[in-house]
Order: sequence, then C-alpha cells, then structure tokens
Amino acid sequence: MGVLGWYRQWADGGSGSEMSPTRITGKTRQTAKQLRREQSYPEKLLWRQLRELKTKGVHIRRQAPIGPYVADFVAFSRKVVIEVDGDFHGLDDVRLRDEQRDKWLAGEGFEVWRFPAVDVIGNLEGVMEVILKRFGVWD
Repeated sequence: MGVLGWYRQWADGGSGSEMSPTRITGKTRQTAKQLRREQSYPEKLLWRQLRELKTKGVHIRRQAPIGPYVADFVAFSRKVVIEVDGDFHGLDDVRLRDEQRDKWLAGEGFEVWRFPAVDVIGNLEGVMEVILKRFGVWD
C-alpha cells in the first residue's frame, strides 16, 4: 500500500479494534510503528533536528498516535503537532481530511504547525528557525 493509501486509512480513524481509554486503537498504534519505520526523506531530515530540541527542554515524539490519528511529530507537553506536508496534501480529498483532522486536534487542545516537504528539503534551517521561535527557544 502506498503512502496515500496509508494516509487515507489512518485519516479515516482505522476500523475494527475497540478504542482504548486513550482513544487510540491497536490499529492506530500499529500504523504509527509502520510510519516510524517508513519515514519520508523530509520527515527524516526534520527529525534529525527536532530530536535535538530535548537539550532545550522540548521533547518531541515522531509518528505518535493521538486519538484516531498519527502525528508526524508532537510535543505533548506543549500540545503542538508538527506536520510535513508532501505533494499529495494539495489534493482536495486529502486537504479536506487535513482540515477535519486539524479541527479534531484543536478540539483536543493541540496547535498544528504545517510545513511543506519542499521547504523542509530546500530550507531546513528556515523551517527550524520558525519552530524554535514558536517554541520560544530561539537563541
């Protein structure tokens, strides 16, 4: 199954198994594990930088389940989700799912920061500057 197929599968909240008290199904946890193993190139680039934020007091998790969804990156203590959007995020149905997902996450108290994959690849330093400033840890 391709990336878009996986995205559609977990964007729809999966199916089958019952929700745990955290509202995370076994299927969502399994999807998160698979996505960690199969990170895209822009996600790998950004992860190398984001994991260093631990030295600044910001703990980031990658491909983390939140309710029925899997966030590319999340700082639970700050209630921030960071997403790397590839080309397929411009498709109408994917954009609609992103909007629904962002609305659900906002209802749970999360702020979603989205960065186009092309910016992560071509301007990683600029993307990290924005992230550091938003977290208030820019030197």
